[in-house]
Amino acid sequence: MKLKVKKVIKSGLLLFGLLLAAQSVFAQRTITGTLSDGETGDPLIGAYILVTGTQTGAVSDYDGKYSLELPAGATSITVSYTGYAEQVVEVGTRSVIDVVLQSGSQLEEVVVIGYGTVKREDATGSVETVSAKEFNQGAITSAQELVSGKVAGVQVTTDGSPGGGASISIRGGSSLSASNSPLIIIDGVPIEGRDVSGSRNPLNLVNPNDIETFTVLKDASATAIYGSRASNGVVIITTKKGAAGSGLKLSYNGSVGVSSAANRLEVLDADEYRALITDQFGEGSPQLDLLGDANTDWQDEILQTALFHNHNVSASGSIKSLPYRASVGYTNQEGVLKTDQIQRISYGLNINPGFLENTLQINAGIKGISTSNNFADRGALGAALAFDPTRPVFADNEFGGYNYITQMGSTNPQTLAPANPLALLEQVENKSDVNRYIANFSADYRMPFLPELRANLNVAYDVSEGSGTVFTPATAAFAFDGANAGGADNSYDSENKNKLLEFYLNYAEEFEGFGLDVLGGYSWQNFSFASSFFNQQLDGSEPQSGESASEYYLLSLFGRANISIGDRLLLTGTIRRDGSSRFNEDNRYGIFPSAAAAYKVIDNANNEKGLNSLKLRVGYGVTGQQDVGGFYPSQAIYLASFDDARYQFGDRFITTLRPEGYNSGLKWEESATFNVAVDFGFFNDRLNGSVEVYSRKTSDLLNFIPVPAGTNLTNFITSNVGDLEGQGIELSLNGTPYRTKNSSLEVAVNFTIQDSEITRLTATEDPNYIGVATGGISGGVGNNIQIHSVGFQPSSFYVYEQVYDNAGVPVEGVYVDRNGDGVVDNGDLYRYESPQASSFFGMTLNYNVGKFDLSTAGRASFGNYVYNNNVSGLSYGGLVNSTGFVTNTLPEITETDFEQVRYFSDYFVQNASFFRLDHVTAGYRFDDVVGEGSSIRTYLTVQNPFVITDYEGIDPEVSGGIDNTIYPRARTILLGVGVNF
Repeated sequence: MKLKVKKVIKSGLLLFGLLLAAQSVFAQRTITGTLSDGETGDPLIGAYILVTGTQTGAVSDYDGKYSLELPAGATSITVSYTGYAEQVVEVGTRSVIDVVLQSGSQLEEVVVIGYGTVKREDATGSVETVSAKEFNQGAITSAQELVSGKVAGVQVTTDGSPGGGASISIRGGSSLSASNSPLIIIDGVPIEGRDVSGSRNPLNLVNPNDIETFTVLKDASATAIYGSRASNGVVIITTKKGAAGSGLKLSYNGSVGVSSAANRLEVLDADEYRALITDQFGEGSPQLDLLGDANTDWQDEILQTALFHNHNVSASGSIKSLPYRASVGYTNQEGVLKTDQIQRISYGLNINPGFLENTLQINAGIKGISTSNNFADRGALGAALAFDPTRPVFADNEFGGYNYITQMGSTNPQTLAPANPLALLEQVENKSDVNRYIANFSADYRMPFLPELRANLNVAYDVSEGSGTVFTPATAAFAFDGANAGGADNSYDSENKNKLLEFYLNYAEEFEGFGLDVLGGYSWQNFSFASSFFNQQLDGSEPQSGESASEYYLLSLFGRANISIGDRLLLTGTIRRDGSSRFNEDNRYGIFPSAAAAYKVIDNANNEKGLNSLKLRVGYGVTGQQDVGGFYPSQAIYLASFDDARYQFGDRFITTLRPEGYNSGLKWEESATFNVAVDFGFFNDRLNGSVEVYSRKTSDLLNFIPVPAGTNLTNFITSNVGDLEGQGIELSLNGTPYRTKNSSLEVAVNFTIQDSEITRLTATEDPNYIGVATGGISGGVGNNIQIHSVGFQPSSFYVYEQVYDNAGVPVEGVYVDRNGDGVVDNGDLYRYESPQASSFFGMTLNYNVGKFDLSTAGRASFGNYVYNNNVSGLSYGGLVNSTGFVTNTLPEITETDFEQVRYFSDYFVQNASFFRLDHVTAGYRFDDVVGEGSSIRTYLTVQNPFVITDYEGIDPEVSGGIDNTIYPRARTILLGVGVNF
């Protein structure tokens, strides 16, 4: 009986299978075809061919061929490939369907977000992308210079030196004492903002020629997926990669140029200086005897016409199913300050193959630099303003032949006097070598049993090594220690490591009228730092040496859900739980959520005469901040004394341990941002843009504040005290006002209005608390010209209100009694203006006609004020020192006629609004010169051609708002060529 039953079951199953097979034969059919590039004709490897509306599909092979079984009722297929416009093809009765894809358009519609990409039209957060063709042109060595002025709400301020550092501020920053720099992510690797010793700028790691896109995430709904370190925004840098199926492409881009200081401070020349000393002290005065017979322009002696050349070679393509891109670059840039130079060799390799019918996507890369730096002593800039112009540069002496100021009645150098500016540059050898590389690997696997589910693994290793020497010879007069020859031979080494492990799962599926994209993951990151130094004085004294090591960890869980309802409503929710080893166990973890929604009122309508797209966005989220500068601010730390500071007990020397101050209750600083936006397009997107309105509140500020005497082992400590609020409006517009078959004019502008205010600084309300002093200036230890105060912008200038005479000249030492108590004292200091601009804008113009192109970019800042520390130190009383030497001065001394310095007058706080044209570039392209499909483009760039401002200092663009002999920015003329074949 049992055997009969089994036989009947087997027979039934066989019959059922035959019926299914028969049905399949009659209901299904197979189509085949080839996919190719519309421009080159090359086959496209690994493209997706899906039955429209289903997950049934195939992947093209090495020859671009595919075979796909169509289910019953299927009428069309959808063909997609990274970097190409998606196509929907009607099947009809055809059995062979070849598809030609056009490249480019799809890339412009996709933006990078945290742990993925999204179509621009489906973005719910504030995300802006600048692509390679929109980057600034010129002698550019660091990534941030590429996008200066390109993104609303973003300000980039460079320091002017070759390869120098820069500050990036997104929506004005959100912290007081903690970092205000955004989180930088390079090809999926979040990097540490702290640079290795001997390096100029951490972003020098990436060759600007290798960058594909520069994406800025501004609001919390976009950045909260990164939680920690995202309170000041996120910058995602994506480098160029090879394309599957493409042939070998070689390119060379090189440029040479010359740079000179765009501006400099005018000081009195020798004749003007002699006349001033005579006028102040009279003919035959002993002060005149201090002057020489020369006529030296010290700024001419230390500034130079600098050379720049840059060369980059790249090869990209695909070896069978292995897409690749390799690049090598060399940069040699001199500074306009003599002896300042950077030489850099950069390299990069990206491979991104697909396996298992492209269900497994691999992205692996390595990028690195080897940099040699020669640092100029920036003290030469100030010395050139102050050194006596009546003295010659050189003299016959034992101090290297450089003229110097002697002590009264002696030939020994007067170390209180300004040093010979040229000697500061040529007698000091300050060199460093920096090597850095990032190796990263990611694997994205689409589950064969559930194609909607992907698993992604991302690992990376970032290593920086820096070493350097600073040698000052004993013959340097400025190194004289007052009794003996000085000089030193110092050296240092450091190593920074950044290790990353991330894993996430992503499920995405389209249902009828409903789309779901869910992501959940884990992130682990470790930063470690080690350094050592060896300092040897040339006088034979005992050398000093030391070493240190530290590290911190970040541990995170994160998740995101994107939901689309119908064709118009988009919803996004994210959450991240971050842990930082900087905080104690009770405060270690923070939770950072966000939510956003977008509604497409008009979605890609075909309207050449009016509005064709309109999307409304709203978002709210919380992000965190834990970068307080130190590594163990919440833990008790003891520092060992140097060898020469040990205590002697009998014949033994004991190393002591010194306790450091700490705050065991330190916790996360949090920023909550509310964002409302409108995205729009007119005339089939020939004019498109967005308007954003945001409000941000930072609570539990990580603030460096004074503590009551005896309550801690330090006078100042980092604590969570205070709140900060900011708000702003951003407008971005992109348009093509003119376009014909052979020519076009593209215009992009952005405009930002912003404001911020400190709303709390103490744990309990204290109306008598004036705030936290900041903004140190030259002219004395402890001189601070700025303050953080409740009710005012951060770093507001804290000064006296100057009184003027009838002619508008400031009256020396006379200020307004603002509190009316009959006495002018510290109680009359007031908060006056801020370094933060109240508004700023950027603009870009690109004009093409035939093979000729012309582009320019500029930006402006309004309402930003600068304290002119170069002028505030001027006084007749400072012309002659009591120890017997004179110092030069600026012509502005006659505008005030001050006998003594008056640092705290608001007269020296000046409006530094400006408009700067960043570059003008003209180019011409020659086609098919070295073979069919090749091109050669030559171009001429003038970088930083002019700036319009009423500010009287050397440059109105001053980071921090205090101008004290800043490095002069260069004006560069650059000739370049780009070859592609």
